[in-house]
This record gives sequence, structure tokens and C-alpha cells, in this order.
Amino acid sequence: MEKTVSAFTADALGTSDASAIAEAIADGTILPAEVVEAAILRAERVNAELNAIVLKTYDDARKNSASKGQGALFGVPAFIKDNDNLAGYPTQMGTGVFRAKPAKRNSRFVNQFLAAGLICLGKSTMPEFGFLCSAENERWGITRNPWNTDYTTGGSSSGSAALVASGVVPIASANDGAGSIRIPASVCGLVGLKPSRHRLYSIDGSEALPVQLVHQGVLTRTVRDTALFYAEAEKYHSYPRLPKMGHVKHAGKQRLHIALIENYPEGVIGNQDEDTQRIQAETAKLLELLGHKVTPMRFAVDVEKMVGHFLNIYAFHSYILTHWSKLILNAKIDHSLLEPFTEGLQKRFRANALKFPATLAAMRKLKVVAAGLHKNYDVIMTPVLAHKTPKIGYFSPQLSYEEVCNRAIKYSIYCGLHNVTGVPAISLPLGTDSNGMPMGVQFSSTYGNDKLLLELAYELEEAKPWKFIYEV
Repeated sequence: MEKTVSAFTADALGTSDASAIAEAIADGTILPAEVVEAAILRAERVNAELNAIVLKTYDDARKNSASKGQGALFGVPAFIKDNDNLAGYPTQMGTGVFRAKPAKRNSRFVNQFLAAGLICLGKSTMPEFGFLCSAENERWGITRNPWNTDYTTGGSSSGSAALVASGVVPIASANDGAGSIRIPASVCGLVGLKPSRHRLYSIDGSEALPVQLVHQGVLTRTVRDTALFYAEAEKYHSYPRLPKMGHVKHAGKQRLHIALIENYPEGVIGNQDEDTQRIQAETAKLLELLGHKVTPMRFAVDVEKMVGHFLNIYAFHSYILTHWSKLILNAKIDHSLLEPFTEGLQKRFRANALKFPATLAAMRKLKVVAAGLHKNYDVIMTPVLAHKTPKIGYFSPQLSYEEVCNRAIKYSIYCGLHNVTGVPAISLPLGTDSNGMPMGVQFSSTYGNDKLLLELAYELEEAKPWKFIYEV
């Protein structure tokens, strides 16, 4: 089935990013209605091959494009990931184990997202409850990578990544509980910033959870689109204990001390393949040529214990979603339809419930460990993923819990720590694997230092511009 799927064409969207489209709308070169109609036509042309759209809100989008909107991104078409409430539409969360009722109101983040002026065309696909790093449920369709439809889009922000990478829209919402912004950004050649905790409104109700792992964000093709979105989002809401980002427009002048995590300890899950090692080395060399100091460093965390505790947190999430569904989802779960991985997680929680307090204590200690890692470094660099993009089927939800768990841990071992600690981390598409698929490099910094990561991202984007599908 190998095929590249590009929606780019000579219409009102062209090959422009969100910033350029918004500027053209603002100066009257194009109309919002033209842009929205172009995006709808693109979506209809390619979605049969990508399967990235859960539901369509085209009529609402057309009405909104005819109104007088506000925000620096007014008129720019976008999609919202289907685990956030959009008023009047169901939130199905990537699963068919319950029937969602139409949401009565937007989630706080959706209001923040739309306040930038973005026009929602619909909701994007995701795996069941966002637990897997690929959307491959055959009942609902498999979301495919537009760079090569034989391969996964990553997850859990699967559909959003496919729609942005293919050129249907220049920006889409995403969220990240264990890499779900950064993983699809890496494998689809996009910019994916998991911001500092509280930088954006989180998923409604998550503040009641014992550990707030999930961070909201966006997927874009350019650094300036990500920066503009965050500048607009900050106008709508900002957390008083975080330094303001403002509108980051340029590379920073400060030369940084960057730690390069060479690998996890030998013999431990997460060892890198040759493509990953090559791209890490190439990026480190580029950083040094730009005047930054790069120092190799071994990871100072007991990875196996960290993974165990992390799985316990996700097991808790699975348990409350499936056993307290009436309260959380306002619906009854059909347990017989649960995927093996979701079922395996809830079983893990039941088996380890008495150890859960120890897991919470360990998560708190990790914050101290992360602060120590940054004591002598401005930025820490790692791969986003430990090996190149797998083909569809590698994360099939029909595989056993044990097999999917083993594969997911080895693949995405570099992502979860930042969700526990709440520090910002960004994926930049700085390499290509031996199969011609994009590969991201991850940079993280101290809590609240999102601006520094965007400044570094601007510098790397200029020094090593990444390709888009329309250039292939």
C-alpha cells in the first residue's frame, strides 16, 4: 500500500503555514471563507486514504468563516483532537466501548484554542483513550502516515499529525500524556512542543488526578506557527507562577550548554538503533558548529523503576475511565469491547493498587531528579523515539497487553519523564531514517523555560530546514 499522500495544491491555502495564511486574511488578500473551503476540499480528497477525521463540522466552519473573528490566527482552519469537548458534538475518545452524548459546552482548552481565531473543521482520530502510540483500531479505521501509508502516524494525536503533515490544515490540537504530541511530530515531520505544566489549560477534570501527566498543545509544520499559537493562548489565559512567553519571533543569542543523553544504561530497555544514533550525532555536530557546547551524559534515572511507576499511573487512568465511566464519561462502558491493552492496564491497577501510594511518592521524587539533571545544563537533548518509525501492525490493538507494552516502552522511553516532571520538551524534525521517514530530536529545559526551547528551535530550523511533503 506504500504511498505518499499530499493535500497541497494551488488553492487559497497553497503551501503556506498558519502565520502566512493569517497575514493574508488580515490584509484582505484572501477571505476566510476561501481558506475554509479549500481545507474542506483537501480533507475530502485525502481522508479516505489517511482516515484522520472522526467527525466533520464543516457547516459550523463555514458559518464561523463568515463572521468577524478575533485573534492573530483568525480564519485559519484547524482540527481538534477527539478527547476534548466541542459543544454540540460527541467526544468519543478513540473508542467504541461507549456511546458519547453531544457535549454541552467546549472544554476550557478548546475555548483557549479557538480564541486564537482558529476555525474548527472537525475532530481528529486517536487510539482508544489515547493509551497507545498508534491509531490502529480496525473497527474505526487505521490512521496512516501521509509520508508513507504503510507506516504509523504515531500517537496518540494521530489524526491531527496526519492532517497537518499532509497539508489539509496547517495546525491542529494535540495533547501529551507520555509523548502524544512529540511522538506523532517526530514520525510525521512536524514541530511538537509539550509545554510546561499549566502553560495551557489542561483536560477538564485532570486537576483532580493525583499526578497531572497530560499537557495540551498543538502540532504545526513551522516553529513560528507554534510560537504564534502560544502567544495568542497566553493572551487568553496565563498561569501566574509561570514566566510569560510573549511572542517568540527569533532565535536566541545565548550560547547554550546542552547535555546529550547518549543512551540509557546498557542492557536496559530503550537502546537506540543506528538511524537514531546517527541523527543524534549529526544534530550534536550542528549545535557545536552553531557555537553551543554539547556534553555527553548518561541518564541518571533508574529506568526500569520509572517505567513501572509510570505504567501504574496509566493503569489507574484506565481503571477509573472504565469503572467510573458514569461519572467521568456520562456513559456506560461495554467491557467486552475493550482492547487488550486497555484491559491489561486496568488489570495491572487491580493487581498493584496497594502499591499506588509508593508510585505517587516516586513520581514526586522524579521532579527533584529532573531538576538535578538541569543543574549544569541549559538544555537536555535526547531522541524522541528509540528507533525508526514502525509499520502499521506493529502497535496493533489486537496484540496482547504484554507485547504492546514491551514494544511501546522500548519505542517511547525518552518521553514520559517530562510528563511526570512537567518540564517543557519539543520535538523537531531534524533527520530522516533509512526508510525515508522523518525522525525527530527532542530538547527539554527547566520548568517554565519554554521560550528558550522555541528560540533554539528557530535557530535549528534556519540552520537545517526540514522538508515538507510537497517537496518530496
